[in-house]
Amino acid sequence: MIFITARFLVRPEHADRWPEISREFTEATRAEPGCLWFDWSRSLDDPNEYVLVEAFRDDEAGAAHVGSEHFRAAQSHLPPHLAATPRIVNTTVPGTEWSELGEMAVDGG
Repeated sequence: MIFITARFLVRPEHADRWPEISREFTEATRAEPGCLWFDWSRSLDDPNEYVLVEAFRDDEAGAAHVGSEHFRAAQSHLPPHLAATPRIVNTTVPGTEWSELGEMAVDGG
């Protein structure tokens, strides 16, 4: 799978509204057949930073995402709300699921 983590520094005046600002893009991406997950989190240290963790089945699914109409729309809609260009880590890893963190195993879980 293609595993991507991206950090988005949102302008302070838009930070509380970021989930709504990015909702259409998020929902459309999650509906893609090759999308495994597309999850936003807000930083505990910086209320203006959101972290996106996303995964796509394979290179073909990743290319379909980047070539989609909703991706092109996001390229024009989202940047005016950002304070900086997002930072990204993009890699290919085996599998299509999250693995358990054995070092923190929970009894009965």
